[in-house]
Amino acid sequence: MKKLLLTSLIALTLGINGCATIVSGSSQTVTFTSVPESATIEIKNRKGVKIHTGQTPATVSLKKGAGYFKPESYQVSFSKAGYQSKTVEVTGTLSGWYFGNILFGGLIGILIVDPVTGAMFKLAPKDVNTVLESQNLSSKSQKEPTLTVMLAEDMPTQIMARAIQIK
Repeated sequence: MKKLLLTSLIALTLGINGCATIVSGSSQTVTFTSVPESATIEIKNRKGVKIHTGQTPATVSLKKGAGYFKPESYQVSFSKAGYQSKTVEVTGTLSGWYFGNILFGGLIGILIVDPVTGAMFKLAPKDVNTVLESQNLSSKSQKEPTLTVMLAEDMPTQIMARAIQIK
């Protein structure tokens, strides 16, 4: 009985190569929204290579790793005629699933599979919501606070989900 249990445990450990690879994979979908909608987005990786060009709202699958034990990072540029351009960074950070290798993946998962595939990382933020400032407003002093009022139906659903009603 002990031999069967030990054999099963070894087979399970060798069979599950990388916990994060199995659970989360080597790429992640990230949603990009903007106010106003239909802004052009351009995504470049850490090497400056253009990965994606499109319009908001958009959902894009991005690689989480840039090499062995190296997280990927992206520069996302939002632009629209009549509005000031804005750049947001999406970066890879260590995923909690990587530590599942201690129990299931063993050294193969810790040192080889998850680091090579990039599955040991997660991209943050997973939803990028940005508000582009009108060029008319950008000419005002940066020290002067501004308030932008919008209709609820013009707001993306991701932003409205976090909205708080003021009474």
